[in-house]
Amino acid sequence: MLLRIVSILFPLFAITAIGFLVGRRAKPDLSHANKLNMDVFVPALVFGALANKSFHITEFLPLLAATLAVVVGSGLLGLLAARLLGIAPKTLVPPIMFNNCGNLGLPLAVLAFGEQALAPAVVMFMVSNLLHFSFGAWLLDHQIKLGGIWKVPSVLATMAGLAVGLSGFEVWEPAMIAIRMLGEISIPLMLFALGVRLTESRIGEIRLGLIGAAARPVIGMLLAAAVMLVVPLPERERALLLVFGALPPAVLNYIFAERYHQEPEKVASIVLIGNVAALAFLPLALAIGL
Repeated sequence: MLLRIVSILFPLFAITAIGFLVGRRAKPDLSHANKLNMDVFVPALVFGALANKSFHITEFLPLLAATLAVVVGSGLLGLLAARLLGIAPKTLVPPIMFNNCGNLGLPLAVLAFGEQALAPAVVMFMVSNLLHFSFGAWLLDHQIKLGGIWKVPSVLATMAGLAVGLSGFEVWEPAMIAIRMLGEISIPLMLFALGVRLTESRIGEIRLGLIGAAARPVIGMLLAAAVMLVVPLPERERALLLVFGALPPAVLNYIFAERYHQEPEKVASIVLIGNVAALAFLPLALAIGL
């Protein structure tokens, strides 16, 4: 079991570590690559999974509800923790609520549970992504216009993929192959860019970073276990939900905090230490779920 867990996690952390080392040494500017990934490659991955003729969204409605419960529940418990600890809710709640289900979650699902796990993993990513770009942005800036969420390429790809899947329309297979090939670029690029991004983060407050790093997976796994007692899920989706709960804070939390001037250095500490702590929490989640 230990060897299997190591073999699953090694490619993820190896690519991230290479990105970190390259980032420290060469300091590459990945702004254009990251924009391409968010505007082209990730949307292609999402559309390719949702528009697949074997994908039926109705089969994943229980998983969708379970994921929503875990994300919203994490936000509520994060708010409670922030008030108890005297931390600004806008600083602590987003990293507790929104995990790294893109950079780490999607490749981890495929490596741990096979290609068949990509579709349910995309469903979980879809839920978290929609909430992050809507409620997550509004939480940091109440003046933001939520109508802009429909301009986010990954959201557009989600809507388009669901529309194609629900209509029963079959996209020309060579076109789907091209879309899938574009989507396959996204996962290694996300991991590499995550490593580079972590070199730009600074540990501004170790105490807060440790609190957030531990609270995110602990709250997530406990909520996932509780939700599974209420929502009936197939065995593979139960394992995926548990792993989803254990994922570290999303790097996007730091980007949002910087954009909206919400103590970005503190959020960077939570994100950086949280992703390092994933070396302990993800093996635990996999050991339980496999």
